[in-house]
Amino acid sequence: MHAPRFRITELARSERPVQLRLPFRFGAATLRECPQAFVHVRIELADGRSAEGCAGELMVPKWFDKNPALSNAQDIEQLRQSLHSAAKAYGADGAPRTAWGHFEAHYEELLAAGTRAGQQALVTNYGGALIDRALLDALCHLFEAPFAAALRANLPGIQPGALATDLRDFDIGAFLADLAPQNSIAARHTVGLLDAIRDADAPADAPRDGLPVSLEGAIARYGHDHFKLKLSGQTDADLARLAQIAGVLDGRAVRITLDGNEQYTELGSFADFHERFTAAPALRALAAKVAFVEQPLRRDISLETDIHALARRVPLLIDEADATLDAFVTARALGYRGVSSKSCKGLYKSVVNAARIAQWNASSPAGDRGTFFMSAEDLTMQAGVAVQQDLALVAMLGLPDVERNGHHYVDGMSALSSAEQQAFLAAHPDLYEHSHGAVRLNIRAGRVTLGSLLAAPGFASAAWPDRASLTLLT
Repeated sequence: MHAPRFRITELARSERPVQLRLPFRFGAATLRECPQAFVHVRIELADGRSAEGCAGELMVPKWFDKNPALSNAQDIEQLRQSLHSAAKAYGADGAPRTAWGHFEAHYEELLAAGTRAGQQALVTNYGGALIDRALLDALCHLFEAPFAAALRANLPGIQPGALATDLRDFDIGAFLADLAPQNSIAARHTVGLLDAIRDADAPADAPRDGLPVSLEGAIARYGHDHFKLKLSGQTDADLARLAQIAGVLDGRAVRITLDGNEQYTELGSFADFHERFTAAPALRALAAKVAFVEQPLRRDISLETDIHALARRVPLLIDEADATLDAFVTARALGYRGVSSKSCKGLYKSVVNAARIAQWNASSPAGDRGTFFMSAEDLTMQAGVAVQQDLALVAMLGLPDVERNGHHYVDGMSALSSAEQQAFLAAHPDLYEHSHGAVRLNIRAGRVTLGSLLAAPGFASAAWPDRASLTLLT
């Protein structure tokens, strides 16, 4: 399958509100509501054939930019502006390019413009990341190709050497052709800083909708055995909370990750936390199950701090510090071993970093192979095209589990019309179920089934949101 060149003939932006059923606290921020952005595109080949594509993503405040001087509304407006700037760039010249070619043509110009405007790189890259997914969806629909087949055949025309010069001699075609999608994936349940640990801990105003409100309740309903535990950066409070969590998880066969969410201002304070965590008798069993720690240091010092000594005790992963295509290369030199895959940072960044990991591990001494790793992180993905495309991507990259509990904080598709809910359920009956009055993600024994996402033409999207229900952005 060749990589066709196409023009972008339509690029529309829209959004709609999302209300959380439970507040979610991460780092210093608490999220209760948030708009979801959508991009609809139409592409056209030289012979006149055309197709549409779609992508969606929450505009989460206080993650892309954690400047406390900015309000949530200002953070969201930055993301709207990022999408506006990317749409203007992608639609400017009408030149035919491959899907990768459209990304490559605008990545550096948008990043430079964002830097001049004082934007965080994560903010700048948000808009292009959404558009790239919508373009790939349209391309897959145009050739009636399922995402798995399209990626293995490199239908997007991915050629990373110009933007990621360390991959100039890497055989990206062979790497993509060897990808083998998984038919299911473990859903990693995140425990936020406000989350009740046991049902008895739930606040009086917790929703009475029959859905779980605590870690204990989520395990009972969904059968989770993968967990992500948020840290506040306050060691005494974190250790006390982890002890409560240990009371629920001890004795279970589980895999755990910790997320620092940039809450440590220097390495010593995090090293002190980790030493006390691993030394506490009541936490020993929990600590032994921790696979890695995600982004403990602030992003502005993460790529300036050598962590080799601490990394010998626990693998560390960059997330917020992974703001540009070269960030993981810099982080590796400082001792980091892991990087996150997040659709909001760009599907091509995930593919590029996965290729790097394959290259680095293949060239490592035999005993060190597997040293570098990728983890799928993003709990905010909502039921619909957003969660579907992210699940398809991480499944194709061979990741065994994914942070996935937007369904815990949001009541599935309950805010959408019955017709839209039924369209998604009919298109992806293995991924969704109808329960408690709405269509929602279907998790059984802690896993999500992905067959329909990988088999249907398009980028994991056999149904799209009802455009009449969206607010068009101009």
